[in-house]
Amino acid sequence: MAEPLDDPADQPECPFSQGGGLLPDELRTWMVLLAATGAVEQRLRSVVKETLDVSHDEFLILCLLAEQPEGLRMTRVADLLGRPKTRLTYQIACLQHSGLVTRKSVCGDKRGVEVALTEKGRGRLREASARLSETVSRALTETIGPAQRAALSALVPDLADDAP
Repeated sequence: MAEPLDDPADQPECPFSQGGGLLPDELRTWMVLLAATGAVEQRLRSVVKETLDVSHDEFLILCLLAEQPEGLRMTRVADLLGRPKTRLTYQIACLQHSGLVTRKSVCGDKRGVEVALTEKGRGRLREASARLSETVSRALTETIGPAQRAALSALVPDLADDAP
């Protein structure tokens, strides 16, 4: 995997920042968002593995559960992440084996399974959150330049209103 460049000026310009091609503004802006998301995911993969010792997909599950103190049904987790239920079952089993999540049957529904973050999982996320947040911020700062911010603001004007 290629190492990220440290200086944003060394980054190649995003091909979607120029405009004037075949894509309408909405699709071009969507591509800018995808590029930014890809950059964040690429950076997060190694930091997540190093700090939490889980895969990126398992990290996404932990993040979903962190926002749901009561837990979530596995079908809902699969829907939110766009993952097949069979793959999710394996990932949940790995997280459960690590003591980061619990899994239990849903009362009154034989097929329903609910997963929740354990205290150990909450603690690990709390400990790693500063480093993970810094990773996300840095990746976004290096990926979304002035042209991309302008494209996003033009497409979603309310974003510019909330800017500091």
